[in-house]
Amino acid sequence: MKKLYSIIIFSLALVFVANAQTSDSPWAVSLGANLVSVSDDSVDSGMSLGIPSLSLSRYIAGGFSIGAQYNLNSLEIDNADVDYSSVEAILRYNISEGDIYPYLFAGYGLSNFQKNSDAEGFFPSGGAGRTYLGGAGVSYSISDNWNVNASTSFRSTSEKGSYNHLQHVVGFTYVFGAQDTDKDGVSDKKDVCPDVPGLKEFEGCPDTDGDGIPDNKDSCPEEAGTAELNGCPDSDDDGVADKDDACPDEAGSAEMNGCPDTDGDGLADNVDKCPEKAGEALNNGCPHDDSDGDGVADKDDACPDEAGEAANNGCPAVPEKLVSFLEGENSTLLFVVNSAVVTEDSSTKLKELTELLNAYPNANVIIEGHASSDGSMAYNQTLSEKRADSVKDALIEMGVDGSRLETVAYGETRPSADNKTAAGRSANRRVKFERKVEIKVVE
Repeated sequence: MKKLYSIIIFSLALVFVANAQTSDSPWAVSLGANLVSVSDDSVDSGMSLGIPSLSLSRYIAGGFSIGAQYNLNSLEIDNADVDYSSVEAILRYNISEGDIYPYLFAGYGLSNFQKNSDAEGFFPSGGAGRTYLGGAGVSYSISDNWNVNASTSFRSTSEKGSYNHLQHVVGFTYVFGAQDTDKDGVSDKKDVCPDVPGLKEFEGCPDTDGDGIPDNKDSCPEEAGTAELNGCPDSDDDGVADKDDACPDEAGSAEMNGCPDTDGDGLADNVDKCPEKAGEALNNGCPHDDSDGDGVADKDDACPDEAGEAANNGCPAVPEKLVSFLEGENSTLLFVVNSAVVTEDSSTKLKELTELLNAYPNANVIIEGHASSDGSMAYNQTLSEKRADSVKDALIEMGVDGSRLETVAYGETRPSADNKTAAGRSANRRVKFERKVEIKVVE
């Protein structure tokens, strides 16, 4: 039996020496009291409290720990005083982790029920028996290094002089041996910032600026700020952190990168050359010149020197000069007999019309072609079409956009004078520009 005991102690020593090389796994030493009650109907025995209950263990991995436990107690069995002692190797499994965690354990060792106090040896063979055990417990963490635990186990030993029994243990556990690289009192396993000394309340991370936000979560670790802005300050209280604020000393909006927009033109004051007068971004926030004061910038005003309306590109709604031209005699272009050629006199009139059309870019023109009653109606219809087309071509050549010109021909059907006279027929060979903000050209 002594040989078996020596083998167990030697094996445990080897286990602890081997595992001591793994510094990441903490050691634990426990001290407490034990309650023992014999579970054997053949004897009369009660429950007895004894001290100490000592254990040493080491966490391995995956919730498992290995260790050794030693217990002393005094029992009364069949009215005789018995000294009880036990030593065993324990394998423990933590069911869960946290401040409170339950665990299961099993082990093998020796239990001694010694009636003769004069017997020699630590575990005299007369009352010692090999023991198998299994049990459960719970541990509660009261600090980083101290736990309170309680456990109960059933121990089976069938050798002569020993008894099956229950053992309950309560006590304190001190955990040590965890690595702490930065020496801040937080083990590397729990330290979010293991290489930088920090505070326990911040899981081992520092708070350099003292704003209550640890540096690892602080976007501005050296400037005190607010949690809403991830630890960054906001000098002007506009909701934009100073580091992102183009105007940190002047309240603005997030849309303007923290700057104000005094004139509301969509351009922040720090880039607006006219911050108190609404303008356009393409003009650096300043308004464009408006010579005639009609609200249409000169660059968009087709009539920059004449007040007009925005809907008419800055020109008056009624193009008075054009209307005056159309109502005058210059709006009638005359042609010679059987001809569609624009005369020199008509060209002068068309130049004047071109200038007016350029001044009123929204005005379109209808060119009406006419003919006298000389010849057949079919011939006169064709001739009036040619005359209208020749006037259109002349205007296009002078710079008028063809999309603004429309032609219509009436032949001899709409005379302006009596075709029975030579003077009347001459007056009917025409192109007429009628008022319509379009222009009619008649023969």
